[in-house]
Amino acid sequence: MTTDNKPTVIITGASSGVGLQGARALAQKGWFVVMACRNLEKTHKMAKEVGISTQNYQAIHLDLASFSSVRKFVQDFRASGRKLDALVCNAAVYYPLLKEPMRNEDGYEISVATNHLGHFLLCNLMLEDLQKSGNPEPRLVILGTVTANPKELGGKIPIPAPPDLGDLEGFQQGFKAPIAMIDGKKFKSGKAYKDSKLCNMLTMRELHRRYHQSTRIVFSALYPGCVATTALFRNHFSLFQKIFPLFQKNITGGYVSEELAGDRLAMVVADPEFNVSGVYWSWGNRQKEGRKSFVQEVSDEASDKDKGELMWTLSKQLVGLN
Repeated sequence: MTTDNKPTVIITGASSGVGLQGARALAQKGWFVVMACRNLEKTHKMAKEVGISTQNYQAIHLDLASFSSVRKFVQDFRASGRKLDALVCNAAVYYPLLKEPMRNEDGYEISVATNHLGHFLLCNLMLEDLQKSGNPEPRLVILGTVTANPKELGGKIPIPAPPDLGDLEGFQQGFKAPIAMIDGKKFKSGKAYKDSKLCNMLTMRELHRRYHQSTRIVFSALYPGCVATTALFRNHFSLFQKIFPLFQKNITGGYVSEELAGDRLAMVVADPEFNVSGVYWSWGNRQKEGRKSFVQEVSDEASDKDKGELMWTLSKQLVGLN
């Protein structure tokens, strides 16, 4: 059982990229970080590499694509005896080159299962823990992406297709083979990723609508800027991995380092000025020195209350939440 009084944050996917740097920044702010990751050996190695003291973190196994793993993670966290002050849904997978869908153990397309459904289950299970926090403003933060928001410059690119959940026909039909898309249409791997991130935004807004007033939990999302070097792109063409950071640095001006993105994530988790629920924080598509955050407008689909309610009902069924 724990004896220190540090505030505690869980960060999914904290063994690399924004999650790792967010863990570093929060540990520097005096937080205890639970690094929720698939590969614990890598997590310990990377925590050491960025200077997180063993006193300031714990690594607990979590595979978001497996709903049994999500449930086991919640049990393991509770066994630590720590109170939970913040939950960060950061982990994501992206398989842009797939021609046929990969599926999780329940038969669901892997990017939607990991990025949306696994996090959806985790958020619902951990609401109880956040409510018990001694913190007057516990927070639940979800990482957004510009590509899932057509209201932003980077979200206007229709390749391979813009995000579109339709009437969630794929979810309504059980989301198992041959169905691999939320809208029930033909499989497009890049669009599956965008759709999963659109669901993240709908989830944040539904959590806010359903629970903020009664629980005092602050629900928000953020886009820290284009972190073009992150392991999210590890499944893309190697040439893309080389060119994309240069393009973002020299052409669009959207590039941010993993370190700066981690600092921004830590601000949204810990700083008083981010104590606003139901909003999507952004630092914009073009980075400037000393850029301040602002509340980004979300897409019409992400603010569709009826679609949010339907997504919520169907997602509960798919992950086995009564």
